[in-house]
Amino acid sequence: MLLQSRAVFAFGLRMCSTHVTKGPLIDIARPSSGKMKGTRDLSEFRTVFSKAKHIVIITGAGVSAESGVPTFRGENEKWRKWQSQDLATPEAFSRTPSRVWEFYHYRRELALNKKPSAAHLAIAECEARLRKQGRSVVVITQCTDDLHRQAGSKHVLKIHGSLMETRCVSCGHVTVNKHSPICAALKDKGSPDPDVADAQIPVDKLPRCEDSDCHGLLRPNVVFFGETLDSHILTKVEKEMEICDLCLVVGTSSIVYPAAMFGPRVASRGVPVAEFNTQTTPKTEYFTYHFQGPCGTTLPPALARHESEAIY
Repeated sequence: MLLQSRAVFAFGLRMCSTHVTKGPLIDIARPSSGKMKGTRDLSEFRTVFSKAKHIVIITGAGVSAESGVPTFRGENEKWRKWQSQDLATPEAFSRTPSRVWEFYHYRRELALNKKPSAAHLAIAECEARLRKQGRSVVVITQCTDDLHRQAGSKHVLKIHGSLMETRCVSCGHVTVNKHSPICAALKDKGSPDPDVADAQIPVDKLPRCEDSDCHGLLRPNVVFFGETLDSHILTKVEKEMEICDLCLVVGTSSIVYPAAMFGPRVASRGVPVAEFNTQTTPKTEYFTYHFQGPCGTTLPPALARHESEAIY
């Protein structure tokens, strides 16, 4: 499939700069109008929303950032003296599993202590409300935290994996794991302070598979840089993008592949796409609507009950 074949290459470039986006997307969709999309008002979007039967909501790090979950960018680009992107690789995990686990333990603990933002809650409430009307909402998220689920969303496709899951490098078993700390040796470890030395935890003290016949080393069940997406998740994503009649792109910079092409691909079918972000992105011109500002401010009124909806 088109999406899957591109993803094999794209995830090697998962956090690349905007110059990458000039490639595949040019032949996927073209701007529908020279008019700036932000001039189209909320009222028009609400009318389209009221008629949509299958809504796809693509979310990025900006949604979780409003809950206080740090991204890989800006002031959180480094952890201790290392670039976050250099730690989140299969090579780094193979060389220094203790350091990489400290890094992910730090991110897990932060995520475990955060609450859903107003945007998370608005999406979950919308899904539950529309389900009663025979309409569907699916969330396709780049976020690896559990905040969409915590907010109450049921139909969530996590394309980058989950911090709250582990995968055994020996037997491949995946399991939900929300233990805090994830193992005794990581208790109080993972400080991002550049003056803190590596804990250098022995491999046999790091998180291990609970299968007594295996006891292999566990890794976070996330997509490391240079790895490809789960093909089963991609198949589900493709299906949702093919049947949706409204798409929202929320809190994403639209420069991370392959998610950067999801919205424009939907737009190429003539389906309305609305972008909610604190600023314009390289893909804003492809979309029907652009609502600028914090997602927790702009999204709730957009997804609130429309006057045409029946009250249950």
